[in-house]
Order: sequence, then C-alpha cells, then structure tokens
Amino acid sequence: MRFRDYIRDRLWFYVIAAVSFGLMLLFLTAYRVSSQLRAFIAVIFLLFIITEELVGFLRKRRFYDELIQKLDILDKKYLIHEMVREPDFLEGRLTYEILCQANKAMCENVSDYKRSSADFREFIEMWVHEVKLPVASLQLMAHNHNDKLGDKFLEQLRRIDDYTDQVLYYARSESAEKDYIIKETSLKRTVSNTALKKREDIQLAGASIETEGLDVSVLTDGKWLEFMLGQFIANSLKYTVEGRETVMKISAEELPDRVLLHFRDNGIGIPENDLSRVFDKSFTGENGRLYAKSTGMGLYIVKSLCERLGHSISVKSEQGQYTEFTVAFAKNDFYKMQEQ
Repeated sequence: MRFRDYIRDRLWFYVIAAVSFGLMLLFLTAYRVSSQLRAFIAVIFLLFIITEELVGFLRKRRFYDELIQKLDILDKKYLIHEMVREPDFLEGRLTYEILCQANKAMCENVSDYKRSSADFREFIEMWVHEVKLPVASLQLMAHNHNDKLGDKFLEQLRRIDDYTDQVLYYARSESAEKDYIIKETSLKRTVSNTALKKREDIQLAGASIETEGLDVSVLTDGKWLEFMLGQFIANSLKYTVEGRETVMKISAEELPDRVLLHFRDNGIGIPENDLSRVFDKSFTGENGRLYAKSTGMGLYIVKSLCERLGHSISVKSEQGQYTEFTVAFAKNDFYKMQEQ
C-alpha cells in the first residue's frame, strides 16, 4: 500500500478537517483570542492530524502488504486467512472475519461437491460392472452363431465393452491412488495379456504385433498399464492406412535411471499441428473428424494415469508413416526395499 494512494483515499477526511479548522479559527478570532494562542492551537491541531494519519497508515500498511505478499505466493488462495495475523484495527478485523467466513463457506461447498462427486463415481462404477454382465452374455450368445451376422454382433459388443471400460477407468482416474498397487511388473506378461484381450480385434483387422526386448520388469500397476496398452492398440486399429498391413511394434529400452516402453504403429500418423494436443481432454483432432468417430478421451485418460503412477508419456509421429508413444518408468529402489 502506497502512502500516496492512502492520502488520495482520505481526501474527504482532509476536506472536513480543513473546514473544521477554518471554523475553529473563525470562532477564536470572534472571541478575540490572541494570535499567538491561535497559532499554538493551529500547530497542535496540525500535529494531531499528521500523527494520526501516519500511525493509521503504518498500521494498515503492515496488514495489507502482508496480505498481498502472502496471497501472491500461495497456490491455494483460499488459505490466505490462515497465513496472516488478525489485525488490531477495525477495518482489518472486519476484512479478516470476512475472509474466514468466505473460506468456511467455500470448504462446506467443496465438501458437498466432493460427496456428490464420490456418490456419482460409485454409481458409475456399479453401473459399469452391472452392464458388463449382459454384454458378456450377449457375447457368449453371438459366439454360438458361426456366421457373418454373429461376427458383426461380436464386433459391436466388443466396442461396447471397450467404451464401458473407458468410462470405468475415467471415473477411477480421478482417484487412482486408491486403486493401484505399484510393484515390479513384467512388461512381457503385460503385453501378452493385453494382446490376448485384443486378439479378436487384431485378427479381424488383419494386423500383427512385433515385440522386442520385453524381458524387463518395471515399477507400475499391471492393470492400469494393460489399459494404457489397450488404448494404444485400439487407436492403431482405428487409424490405419488402406491397403497397408497394420504392424504394431512394442519394445523396451533400459537406461540407467529409467525404462522406456515404445509402442509404434505404421498407421496414418498424427498431423504436426495436433501433436501437442493429443493428450488434451476431448481433443479429437483432424484424424478423429476424418477417419473415425472419436471421443478424444482415451489418450487423456492414459496421460492422467501416467501422472498418477509417476510415469511420463510422450508421442512423436510422421503423417502417413507412423505414430510412436513412449512411456518412461523411473527406477526406484524404495519400492524394492518396501517389498523386502
């Protein structure tokens, strides 16, 4: 708070003080008070005004400057009332009380929202588990019809199953820390499990998977990693080049401080303008509009899960040639010591 601003804000007080001072001098003159006494009274009055204003300014500046400084450095601005002391002047105490009341109301509102969000998430999870039962039954019934119609039914049912899985993982991704176990996980086993789940889609698309260097373990949650690999495979099968056999290459690269898992396909690639946004929520890009219907949620969920698990993910691509996703798993001896 600057003194100039403080003075400008107090102009009304100085106008009233000046008028009062003028009236006082007028009455003193009317009662024939000596000029020396009037001068003495004027000096005392002016000293009082100056002292009062300086003291008031210093008291308020200390509180408001502290308030502004701590507000600037706080990430969670609503905690500002806990970072400042209650001031010793009325305006400051009122401001402090307002901040406390506002924070209390905000906390109550956030608590209500969290409860509502948790209830909705639980309902979604329960609904997904329930809807998987009739989907599984329909898949079993479609298997009994060994004809083209049965294959079409199976294809659509698998799509429904994939979308329900996506809903489930999205609902859990906001609180994934409550639903994962980080331990040494074999990449070879994880890739095999994912390929086994997707084998019918891969066969129908006439695609193939090549692996290399997967005899390595990483610290992650196997279930979440399978979901991420499933999203990569689904995208590769969705964005293919007509007349070109789809080949997906999955390889691992072990470095001193981390392990890199590479997933590369020979599909249509991603336009350069879209590369920086492929992990954004609901972003479909040029490919999503032209080649296949897309929700833009799959890679967003993958990115969110990587952040929750402490992994990093990157993508590079050349349009019409390939797309490659790389997941980096940090090496951390702390988890190994915990297991021992």
